[in-house]
Amino acid sequence: MTISQIGEFGLIQRVVQKLEMGPTCLLGPGDDAAVVVAPDSRIVASTDVLVEGRHFRRDWSSGADVGHRAAAANLADIAAMGAAPTALLVGLCAPPDLEVAWAEELAGGLSAEAGRVGASVVGGDMSASPTLVIAVTALGDLRGNRPVVRSGARPGDVVALAGRIGYAAAGYTVLSRGFRTPKLLVEAFRRPEVPYSAGLAAARIGATAMVDVSDGLLQDLGHIAAASAVAIDVTASAFDVPSQMRDAASALGVDPYAWVLAGGDDHALAATFPPDVDLPSYWRRIGTVTEGAPEVTVDGKPFTGRTGWDHFR
Repeated sequence: MTISQIGEFGLIQRVVQKLEMGPTCLLGPGDDAAVVVAPDSRIVASTDVLVEGRHFRRDWSSGADVGHRAAAANLADIAAMGAAPTALLVGLCAPPDLEVAWAEELAGGLSAEAGRVGASVVGGDMSASPTLVIAVTALGDLRGNRPVVRSGARPGDVVALAGRIGYAAAGYTVLSRGFRTPKLLVEAFRRPEVPYSAGLAAARIGATAMVDVSDGLLQDLGHIAAASAVAIDVTASAFDVPSQMRDAASALGVDPYAWVLAGGDDHALAATFPPDVDLPSYWRRIGTVTEGAPEVTVDGKPFTGRTGWDHFR
């Protein structure tokens, strides 16, 4: 069955049945707007768009996979501000011949990923479109903490990373070459594992700057360097490259560090901390902040390859 056969309101009814409301939702779908708790009185907001053929392919990922990925991309931005996610709003633009089952899987994936952090999909909108587009807005609560922005890094700070890096980029390369293994890498592209709790923890222990690594580690650290007017040096040996990634890189003729340093979509969190902070084990030191013109180097030298993703290049 396609969505043109059941219509907009029939699809809405089916999709809403897939959504579970968490404790942060006071009023969910069904009215002109939702009502979400905001104990801190400051609301953190972010939005992201996934376009079929640009960000995902239906022959690579299920509807549930895309739902998890769309939610994760936005929830990670909230975590990178040192906040706790509370709600998602979803805009769906879909071709009329899209299967209803796929849309239901999408809703289930969105709801399940939001549920990992106690958030809910509280509403949205939909429209017919020749291209499948999923636009997600995320809301979050600072829980009394200051927001961790990109402009706070200081010379002498350490640079640390929470979460996996390079896995999703490797999975994308594997899929684009027509393969479906190694499963570890392919699944990382389909459903990123975001260290959500590390963001709130970083805010509490004094992170000076933080960013969601969505477009490539070096490129996203470059945003911190530019906003903070500092230089950042990354230590290549600080990264563990799993055997599956090394084997895939060898088979495909790729330098695995190109995935680690410049690949995106894992949604790891990168942050800077004062040098005397006792970092939890899930934050690993990967570099230092120094005085100098805003730039990011690797082992003291400029990186010669591509540093990340740019939609218009």
